[in-house]
Amino acid sequence: MRVLMLSWEYPPHSVGGLGKHVTELVPALTEQGVDICLLTPRWAGGPVNEVVAQLLFPDERNSHGSRLTSSQDGSLLPNAPAGDVEAEATVIRVDLPYTDFPDFFAGAWRTNLTMEQKGRAMIDQLGRFDVIHAHDWLVAFAGVALKNAYKIPLIGTIHATEYGRGQGHLASEMSKAIHNVEWWLSFEAWRVVVCSPYMVDQVADIFEAPRDKLDMIPNGVDTRPFDALDGMDLTEFRARYAWPDEHIVFMVGRMVLEKGQHLLIEAAPRILAAHPAAKFVVAGTGPMREALIARAHELGLDDKVSFPGFISDDDRNKLYKVASVAVFPSLYEPFGIVALEAMAARCPVVVSSVGGLTGVVTHHETGITVYPDSIDSLAWGVLNTLQHPDWSRARAEHAYHVVRDVFNWHAIAASTTAVYEQVKREHDASNWH
Repeated sequence: MRVLMLSWEYPPHSVGGLGKHVTELVPALTEQGVDICLLTPRWAGGPVNEVVAQLLFPDERNSHGSRLTSSQDGSLLPNAPAGDVEAEATVIRVDLPYTDFPDFFAGAWRTNLTMEQKGRAMIDQLGRFDVIHAHDWLVAFAGVALKNAYKIPLIGTIHATEYGRGQGHLASEMSKAIHNVEWWLSFEAWRVVVCSPYMVDQVADIFEAPRDKLDMIPNGVDTRPFDALDGMDLTEFRARYAWPDEHIVFMVGRMVLEKGQHLLIEAAPRILAAHPAAKFVVAGTGPMREALIARAHELGLDDKVSFPGFISDDDRNKLYKVASVAVFPSLYEPFGIVALEAMAARCPVVVSSVGGLTGVVTHHETGITVYPDSIDSLAWGVLNTLQHPDWSRARAEHAYHVVRDVFNWHAIAASTTAVYEQVKREHDASNWH
């Protein structure tokens, strides 16, 4: 199985859940025996061509066909398969001839033109792919163009919708344009992958997509980086953020309205009134950061709320380990991979009962769920967690086992591979060639 995957994000450029999903999915697909060529814009550097995963079977001859290698000038060349490689994942980062765009939508469209050109060159040099997999509207233009040019079936993953981000409103011409491209991707795709039952309903309702065209495959998390921290002395690390007698209330995410950081700031005085030992660590960057800092200052919370800004994945994982509770009061959340990460670290979680979070966290079993957009309910959830540590630890331990057994990348990659194989079978049996 040979798959051409298109993604707006891939490390070192990784902004949100889409980038995390693709980063973890690609090597897991390789373990399923799928050859992946991932095409992505080269926003933040990184090698032009990079092998990121290989499945090795020494002494066996590979039969997957030509692979990617690089000439001295960085161009792609087909290479005879090595005898010890069964499946391989290669990232191809595309340099853009221009970056001065009138707006974000126009920039996405122009970027897709360059991605399409590179995709055409790859197919012409390396031969046909079995399927094209486009992650979200940001790469839909290139995905649809390559689909129609080479008659290769297209699979689209819709990670979130503009309609959902706008709480049911398309407030600007750009929002309407993005919404239209999301509809177009769902229409052009042979099958559409979404990450939660909530997103199945949303895509079916707002795009009028047939439900039998939709595949629900959840996001996942790898517990191993969190397991590696077990038994490690994190006292010195913890001291960067809180005094020894303080209980860390941790939130991480892009600072935009839909993530709900403003609700946690407003709830903080109520939480502190009942539990003065709380210390709030609100990590991340985004357009609302300065306003959040200003509001915390207005509420007299300078000594009780820390805004560390961008944090590395390693520091994020350690903060989950030392926090007493992780809080995600989202107004819109297609899935909630941050909640999975906290659960993988055995950190008690409090989440709003909205969107995909309702399929990740079960109230009083794997965490606490609270009413969305409710400061009172959020304060209650955090206090319940802080004031009943034994119950909270029991929920966190249960949550860890659910993450390990259900939301693991091996199962997710197997489900994705099954979609690839179904599409290939249906395409081969059709007259669309």
